[in-house]
Amino acid sequence: MPIQSAGYASYPSLVDRTVLISGGASGIGAAFVEQFARQGARVAFLDVDAASAQSLLDGLGEVAHRPLFLACDLADLAALGRAIDEARAAIGPIAVLINNAANDARHDFTATTPADFERSMAVNLRHQYFATQAVVEDMRTVGGGSVICLGSTSWMIKNGGYPMYTMAKAAIHGLVGGLARDLGRHRIRINCLVPGWVITEKQQRLWLDAEGEAEIARAQCLPGHVMAEDLARAAMFLAADDSRMITAKDFIVDGGWV
Repeated sequence: MPIQSAGYASYPSLVDRTVLISGGASGIGAAFVEQFARQGARVAFLDVDAASAQSLLDGLGEVAHRPLFLACDLADLAALGRAIDEARAAIGPIAVLINNAANDARHDFTATTPADFERSMAVNLRHQYFATQAVVEDMRTVGGGSVICLGSTSWMIKNGGYPMYTMAKAAIHGLVGGLARDLGRHRIRINCLVPGWVITEKQQRLWLDAEGEAEIARAQCLPGHVMAEDLARAAMFLAADDSRMITAKDFIVDGGWV
């Protein structure tokens, strides 16, 4: 049975549903792992940060199915394939894929090398394509599925300072639109979940200062911070049967910034 916070939705269709999450050890990804596990889903998550993954698992408490952590560098496509095979063997055919992992490290456009570019595309874009490719047959086997690709408002609002990241994130919207019809004939939905400025521990540590707080207050229509849990609740809706006729859409969770 789901173990969900009072006042928020429970999704019976997520009970025992298999969910694979990339970048699940911290930040938004950790909220995905926790919230899906509390819905009774069978969760596997991939990350390079074993310490944060263990901390997440240690603090999770009682859930119907303990999430499975698999150490994986998503830039290594062979390793990604092996990790997905291991997840499938452990929790069953993948019905929900959440392509979350990314790195928004700031960089200087004028100093970027081809190697920098390739690494950024590998971390921020390429794995979304190939992870989706790897689970499509699973979803066909179980009669359908949901792919949730994490986009970003960064390119929409013309953020500077990390052009490789914003380029990759813009491309994800194209990936979603480009796959929706091909996947849809198999009852596989694909949508783009688009975070605004989500106040994770990393954001607080690196970038949220008085100036940032003022910018949030100015730009958002809604007061307060967008939190990782807000993205997780949107993802659960997109993974559940409640959204069975929704595909090829951008779901923006940004407090009305865009």
